[in-house]
Amino acid sequence: QVQVLESGGGLVQAGGSLTLSCTVSETAANPQVMAWYRQAPGKQREYVAAITRGGTIDYADSVSDRFTISRNNPNKMMFLQMNSLKPEDTAVYYCNIGPKLANMYNPGRFSSWGQGTQVTVSS
Repeated sequence: QVQVLESGGGLVQAGGSLTLSCTVSETAANPQVMAWYRQAPGKQREYVAAITRGGTIDYADSVSDRFTISRNNPNKMMFLQMNSLKPEDTAVYYCNIGPKLANMYNPGRFSSWGQGTQVTVSS
């Protein structure tokens, strides 16, 4: 069972910024890969970005020029700096962990999720 906690969401105007955080439970091992996902109302959950323990980074095309992913390995934390936010970025944002980057693109592979954090961008 995944033990992650997402935080940092909120309400922001279009063009604004937010930084999300994801913390892995103290009892869990330091994951090889950490990733962000989001689910907008009425839509399927989608991949946003991922980062490996070694620093390899990948983004979905829709956010690559606006979002920045990072992680703090000793503290088992991951962050998502979101700039130039758009109303279409409104969603519940989730994080998850895995052993391989290639396995992270399809959120359907995961059976366990955290509670997520709500991001709402007003126009």
